[in-house]
Amino acid sequence: MDIKTGKPDHINDVLARLHRNSWYEYTSKEQVYANLRLAEKIGVGGELIDNPVTELPSEEVVNAKLKEMQDEWDLQNDSYKSNRREEYPSIEELVVALYDSEDKTAVDEKRAAVKLKYPKP
Repeated sequence: MDIKTGKPDHINDVLARLHRNSWYEYTSKEQVYANLRLAEKIGVGGELIDNPVTELPSEEVVNAKLKEMQDEWDLQNDSYKSNRREEYPSIEELVVALYDSEDKTAVDEKRAAVKLKYPKP
């Protein structure tokens, strides 16, 4: 994952979610799919056991899952929704607006301005 943003950006982000423990390894320092292989043994409870994972996912499956994870991250963090979320009135402002018509008007205006600034695609 990207250190600054937390956005998935490497096949390791996918592989780590598929199975528990260190079930895979690389044949060289270059961590690319071509160098990926199953680990023979994995550590469980302080002991080494045979790796229960018997098959690597295909490169296509890994890449598709990474794209899916990136799209999900983008939706939550880079979309109009997240931009709106940051600028919408706070919960406190909304609660106060329930009891004060002037505050309600201000909240409605603020929400409308945010929607205009970050329109739905």
